[in-house]
Amino acid sequence: MLRSIRPALTLFVGLTILTGVAYPLLVTAVAQLAFPWRANGSVLAVHGRPIGASLIGQAFSAPGDFWGRPSATAPQPDNGLASGGSNLGPTNPALVAAVRARVDALRAADPGNTAPIPVDLVTSSASGLDPDISLAAAEYQRDRVARARGMSPQAVQRLIDAHAVHPFLGLFGASRVNVLELNLALDGVRPRRVPAP
Repeated sequence: MLRSIRPALTLFVGLTILTGVAYPLLVTAVAQLAFPWRANGSVLAVHGRPIGASLIGQAFSAPGDFWGRPSATAPQPDNGLASGGSNLGPTNPALVAAVRARVDALRAADPGNTAPIPVDLVTSSASGLDPDISLAAAEYQRDRVARARGMSPQAVQRLIDAHAVHPFLGLFGASRVNVLELNLALDGVRPRRVPAP
């Protein structure tokens, strides 16, 4: 019996060391060498004080700020400790009601805006932590933000264009803008990357 158990135990210990220790250490080392800022959370700071991470969405609700995608995390939106989607299917009445409420809130915040509302402003992402919005979502909010800040729509559009990230090689992904970085630019704040420890 010991002869038949020994190979299984050897394989178990070997694979545990390989996949549970060696591989994670290798991936961590490569990430720390190649992408240290991202590997340590992509934290942005203003005057030495961390204000957020460029890879995790934050809830903005002031009229003069761009608003990100809705978040389905609990107990509060954009909770990095509870990443996840709503898991509501497209025919679920709760999803339909949530989207209607979001549409109504956007229309109430900018009653003169009759443009179609981009889908990423009324639906949450699978992670609930999406830090980016599409260029269409940013441009939909441009006039509201400009009015609330006393800026021209053209000046706000220039900031959107300056912070736009376009598809890799023009093929992979969609054009987008980071909401936190765009709002900081509106405030005239230049955040610094928190260095890796």
